[in-house]
Amino acid sequence: MKTFLTCLLSTLLLSLLSLPLVRAQSYQLVWADEFNNGIGPDWRFETGNNNGWGNNERQYYQAANARAVNGELQITARRENVGGFAYTSARMKTQGVREFKYGKVEARIKMPQGQGLWPAFWMLGGNIGQVGWPACGEIDVMEHINAENKVYGTVHWDNNGHAQYSGNTATSPQNYHVYTIEWEPSYIRWFVDGIKYHEITIANNAGGTEEFQRPFFLLLNLAVGGDWPGQTIDNSRFPATMSVDYVRVYQQGVTPAFSRQLEAEAANVNNGMVVENCSEGGQDMGYVDAGDYLVWNNINFPTSGTYNIEYRMASGAGGGTISADLNGGSIQLGSTTVGGTGGWQNWTTVSKTVTINAGTYNFGIYAQSGGWNLNWVRITQVGSNRPATITATGSALAGQFRVYPNPRPEGSPLTIELADLGSLAPATVQLLDLSGREVWRTTTTQARVSVAADLRLSAGTYLVQVTTTAGKSVQKVVIQ
Repeated sequence: MKTFLTCLLSTLLLSLLSLPLVRAQSYQLVWADEFNNGIGPDWRFETGNNNGWGNNERQYYQAANARAVNGELQITARRENVGGFAYTSARMKTQGVREFKYGKVEARIKMPQGQGLWPAFWMLGGNIGQVGWPACGEIDVMEHINAENKVYGTVHWDNNGHAQYSGNTATSPQNYHVYTIEWEPSYIRWFVDGIKYHEITIANNAGGTEEFQRPFFLLLNLAVGGDWPGQTIDNSRFPATMSVDYVRVYQQGVTPAFSRQLEAEAANVNNGMVVENCSEGGQDMGYVDAGDYLVWNNINFPTSGTYNIEYRMASGAGGGTISADLNGGSIQLGSTTVGGTGGWQNWTTVSKTVTINAGTYNFGIYAQSGGWNLNWVRITQVGSNRPATITATGSALAGQFRVYPNPRPEGSPLTIELADLGSLAPATVQLLDLSGREVWRTTTTQARVSVAADLRLSAGTYLVQVTTTAGKSVQKVVIQ
């Protein structure tokens, strides 16, 4: 979101080009959340006010203000007292889980109008935890304030101080529109419903814009008050809801990815599991004991290669182990462990990267041990000719390191074993909590590093992030 400070932009280095429609690019979908089955697992929620988020905002953020209803995300700002603040809302991000370098990023959104309301769809550099803002860079795909009949597209960066470059266009924010950027190494362009209204040149880091040659993560939020919309709030507008039909990311030169989500209750064969209502909507499979299994028939894998298998799981006990196989166990795909999540409807996503030959198979999952529930399984083909553009749990780089023991028992060291780094060295290894906050970090040229046993960590799920010149990869680890 935008903070209006002194703009240090040199107009000689940045060019605003003409505004016709731009020739269509050969983009392929690489990630999306359609909100048809709840809020997807790649989002993380901010909590609190955080000193006004740098803009003197007046809301308290909490996950309770976001929900998926009838296939759309609803972020609702309310007039209620929480944490010493008079308003609540939600702010969600994909930091540390899904980060992208270049591509077409878009969302279909309708927004509330009223004095003091500030909805936004935007992006921040994935290195914000190391370099801060504005050095991390910021891309505002869409912002709207108050009751204006226009929206803004802006970039922020560090050019010996804060610099920004902004454009706007007239629209009807209270209606659904598609807000898009096309971000490539030489430019960023802004669109509403496919019509371009703004552009910045970033070729050869023009104007000190090297920030925009690195991965960014996505954010959605609805702020109340702040330096830009002002501190006068029209309380008659509450509750105020920002509705998002979908968020999608496309990239050029990417092999179209196979991705299929298998709902647990829709399996063709169920041995021993029990269907129950799911807190994320629909149904899940529960009361799982060792030896239970599910099978989905005739799952086609279009090409040979690497696939990421994600399991949406919950455990009110100490967790358990799930494995996958093809054709009744004739092809084993390995096992994955989930730790205790704190409740039978407290969901988390665990994943494993596997290699599968092209073909049509009966795909099965097997309970190596019980003590967990399963909502769905998602199978996604991994790999492209731009492998460093996507950062995600189980990404194409995930095979370059492993983490053990996982879960990590209290009082045990945590080992991160890297592949032979070679020309990719050095590697930066970080341990992050699920809000993206760094709790441990090292830089290494070695094939193995350890997090000391005496590092004090609260029990829960963390992210191990490894960054090299080839890109970034993230795996989850459970700390007991």
